[in-house]
Amino acid sequence: MSTKFVLIFFCLLGLSMTNHNPDVGTVIDSYNGVPIYYNGFFKNTSGRNITEDGYNLGLKWQCIEFVKRYYYEKYNHQMPDSYGHAKEFFDDELADQEFNEERGMLQFRNTRRHMPQIDDLIIYDASEDNPFGHMGIISSIENGKIEMVQQNMGTKTRQELILAEYNGIYTIADFNVKGWMRIIK
Repeated sequence: MSTKFVLIFFCLLGLSMTNHNPDVGTVIDSYNGVPIYYNGFFKNTSGRNITEDGYNLGLKWQCIEFVKRYYYEKYNHQMPDSYGHAKEFFDDELADQEFNEERGMLQFRNTRRHMPQIDDLIIYDASEDNPFGHMGIISSIENGKIEMVQQNMGTKTRQELILAEYNGIYTIADFNVKGWMRIIK
């Protein structure tokens, strides 16, 4: 038996004995002290997360649950309508920079004169692979890029996106971004 074969065998054996994915419900990151949990497959649900005062944060450990828990813990914000899929949080009937009463936030359409800010909520529309949409929170903006923190994308809790600007028009250049929302502080 060759040394190369033995080395490959033990490498494969070691990989097979390691857990490449954490258990569902394991903290895998945090943003401003708010934990981000691992959910496994994006359709997994582990019950509903309700605060002590009865506010619905959403299905554990979906993207919505993280976003609503973040705004609840950091800003004491409770959305008037706390239910719905991610894509439904953005009201397509509202004009740009109009107040979304169902979510208690100011709403901005993608490709407008208003630049997103840190802690804004990014909302994605449905896609062929995900009929529910997706959401995350802007955690940084630098050099024409934004970082979005998110839950329920496997172990990928942070994603870098291009923020394009042309003649004062800003666009988050990622497929299916409907826009962003902001708490009025």
